[in-house]
Amino acid sequence: MNMPQPLKATYTRFRNLILYGVIGSCTATLDFLLFTALTQWAGVYYIAANVVSCSVSIMCSFLLNRKYNFRVNDHPIRRMVSFFSVGVAGLFLSSLILHFCIDGLCWGKSAAKLTSIVITVFIQFLLNKYISFRQVTGMGKKIQ
Repeated sequence: MNMPQPLKATYTRFRNLILYGVIGSCTATLDFLLFTALTQWAGVYYIAANVVSCSVSIMCSFLLNRKYNFRVNDHPIRRMVSFFSVGVAGLFLSSLILHFCIDGLCWGKSAAKLTSIVITVFIQFLLNKYISFRQVTGMGKKIQ
């Protein structure tokens, strides 16, 4: 399929962001559905449900982004630790947002979870792009 040149140029320029958005949408949906199932149908406390749903989402996101988006196969342990560190920071932020929205603002759990997902996705994209999946350099030059 041939794309018109302006569309191809835009896709090339924003490829990582577009794919991160697609992968992020899938893993955010998984996160939301698992969180909802745990809190509303299984009666799990919302912070515990958030830990479980975010952890599953982080693992799926790492595997998909590593293979299809950022296409990096080097330093798998270092990248995984870095990605999961960003994920844990996102989990902490998400839990704070949930607590503030549910206990502070008396929002429903679903609205609070959606809000937390929107905020943390953007922060995690930037951290993962520039930390977890950056090109490793040697002697001041990018290694492709």
